[in-house]
Amino acid sequence: MNLLELVRLAFGRLRTSRLRSALTMLGVIIGVASVVALVSVGQGATAGITSQIQALGTNLLTVNPGSSTTGLTNLGFGTADTLTLDDASAIGQLSGIAAVAPQLTTSKLIIAGTKNETTTIVGTTADYASIRNEALYQGSFVNNASVENSLRVAVLGATAADNLGLTAADLGKDITIGGIPFEVVGLLQPKGGVGNQDDQVFAPLTAVQRQFVGGKGTVNSIFVSVADKTDINQAKAEITAALEQLHGTSGTNDDFSISDQSQLLDTFSSISGLLSLLLAGIASISLVVGGIGIMNIMLVSVRERTREIGIRKAIGARGRDILAQFLIEALTLSVLGGLFGIALGVVVSAAIGAVAGWGFQFSVTTVVAAVVFSLLVGVVFGVWPARQAARLDPIAALRYE
Repeated sequence: MNLLELVRLAFGRLRTSRLRSALTMLGVIIGVASVVALVSVGQGATAGITSQIQALGTNLLTVNPGSSTTGLTNLGFGTADTLTLDDASAIGQLSGIAAVAPQLTTSKLIIAGTKNETTTIVGTTADYASIRNEALYQGSFVNNASVENSLRVAVLGATAADNLGLTAADLGKDITIGGIPFEVVGLLQPKGGVGNQDDQVFAPLTAVQRQFVGGKGTVNSIFVSVADKTDINQAKAEITAALEQLHGTSGTNDDFSISDQSQLLDTFSSISGLLSLLLAGIASISLVVGGIGIMNIMLVSVRERTREIGIRKAIGARGRDILAQFLIEALTLSVLGGLFGIALGVVVSAAIGAVAGWGFQFSVTTVVAAVVFSLLVGVVFGVWPARQAARLDPIAALRYE
């Protein structure tokens, strides 16, 4: 029999036991859908975060406390008290530096009328908005006068404002941050994307230091905008030299680290790639389970159709014809399951992308890999039942009850 005839027979066999075929394909459907959805979601998250990092420009440097060997401190999550306002001032005086914005963060309960939430308070200076591409919706951002006089003023991110029920009409009104009144002077436009960047409240750094951290002069990080992106390496070298002089270090014992956007992108791409691979590997386990289901049902099919196999062999069917017939049936189950799984995975990943805000990421490579994997599942788990059918003795098969 030719391939077309074998495929026709396979579909005819599947139609005679629709429920059993559907349940058999379910494992493959879930496995393929999981792989496609997880890989697409991973790519979408990567694209969303990458676009946000790139939106800050290639001329941004971030100075963090702790050396580059202390792990997460190099990504801005450090808590070491090694950076001060004096460091920020010294960096701002270097040639080629366009702007500097130190940052001090804490978490406090905010109350506005009858609503409240606990969120991140970012103490910073006037240049933060331009360095970090914060766009105003209404009002104004923290300015130099508010920083110099430690004024209790607040600028709310879009999510924070929504959670507290604040609109442009509430500019000039007071909210309480950690039990202390602050005047709302501005609302920011939503940035969207991954993370909770919109769920933040900005205030003058000096006010945050005085009201919430006991007047300590340390900061969590310092953002630096370089005037010319081609001078980024020179700026890093000059900042390093200036801070080493201030801190009394010599390069081997630096208590700070400096990162640029390319480093952050490389680090994130590496981590996200490993995570996507790990998630896809975990999801692939269900494909193996689905393959075992196919093998099980094909073994049952061989037993049920023993007399049929004996009749076919008695009228001239060769062992390879029987082998091809059962193998094509296994492949049909796995490929159909793979196609349904791809469709389900695409729908799920599109829905997640729409909710998360990074849009739909479609990878042809992932779909092709899913189809190939489905074929491999059909071949690997269909060969044994097919070989058993092909090796049946026709006389013994005809006698089988």
